Parts: sequence; structure tokens; C-alpha cells
Amino acid sequence: MNSFFGLFHTPWFWSALAGWTIAQSIKLIAGLIRTGSLDLSYLVSTGGMPSAHSAMVSGLATALGLTEGFDSPIAVVAVVMAGITMFDAAGVRNAAGHQARILNKLLDELFREHRLNEERLKELLGHTRLEVSVGMLLGIAVAILIVGTW
Repeated sequence: MNSFFGLFHTPWFWSALAGWTIAQSIKLIAGLIRTGSLDLSYLVSTGGMPSAHSAMVSGLATALGLTEGFDSPIAVVAVVMAGITMFDAAGVRNAAGHQARILNKLLDELFREHRLNEERLKELLGHTRLEVSVGMLLGIAVAILIVGTW
């Protein structure tokens, strides 16, 4: 199938989408348990356990490896891109979240002495290595299930 809609008839697409969807759903359910209220923003939020980005790219790379061979050029590209994505999620984005926490603390201290408009920075941008690892394992497991039943 050479049309755009052929995308929806591949285990690669569904492995990536299912990995992301399950990871985001876990965050939604955890938030519901923690707060007692349903917050649908968890479905599109960044950060938290498990990493949806890691689940998505790991699901895609695993599905490609299982169907095309892990030594195929496309699987190698997918594994490299997954590595870059997960490194970024645990490194650069986590550092940006740390900087946001420091800036928010400075703003809190400033507001105690002065009256200014308070605009908070989003602190949950990246992931810990554990969140990335769990996301990766989730993506691999989802891809194995989808490809195995395809």
C-alpha cells in the first residue's frame, strides 16, 4: 500500500502509538489515584513515569528490528534515533526542568518582598534515568506483543 493510510496497516505505527498511549495512560491513572480527580492533561504532558517518548521510540525500533531484522538499515536508524531521544529526555530536558525549579524558587523569594505578576515555569520537562528505562522496557514489551500477534 503506497498511500498515506497504509501507515495505519503496519505493526511499526501501532507499536509506537501503543507504547506512547499506554505510557500516557499510566500517568493519567497515577494522577487519578494520587489526586482523586481525572486530569486529562496527563495524556499530553511531558515528564513523569514512565517516559512516553521512550516507550514510543523503543516500540518503533523494536518492531522494526523484529520485522526487518535488527541489522537492517532502517532498524539501525530507528535504534540510533531512539538512543538520541532517550538521552535527550534524561539529559537536556531534565536539566531544563531543574533550571525551571531554581527560577521558580527565585520567583517565590522575590514575591515575598515585592508585588509582581507570577508566571510559573513548567518544571516537569524531562525524565529521570529510571523513567526513561521503564518507558523503554514498556515500548519493547508492547512491540513484542503487537508484532507477535500481527
